[in-house]
Amino acid sequence: MAPDRIEVEVACAVGDRQRLLRLVLPAGSTARAAVLQSGLEAEFPDLDLARLPLAIYGELVSDERVLADGDRVEVCRPLARDPRELRRELAARGLTMAGRPARRR
Repeated sequence: MAPDRIEVEVACAVGDRQRLLRLVLPAGSTARAAVLQSGLEAEFPDLDLARLPLAIYGELVSDERVLADGDRVEVCRPLARDPRELRRELAARGLTMAGRPARRR
């Protein structure tokens, strides 16, 4: 890779749909710029890609985080349900997150 270019990945997943794209960008590109240049808005029109939080390998980063060659920028989508509340509801019905009956202790 030329010193003035970097190769990064941009990942986005919603429900059963996921997309991982490789991009070659100018060195000094930011996380948000990579997402906006990825073209993901065509595949995920319901997501506000200009505002959703971003992560690099699972660690939240600012929009202005300068990317390094090989980084994977992840679009963090909002949770459909609070997992703690869902666990409580399932436990009240005697189920686990996997949908199996809870073990009795």
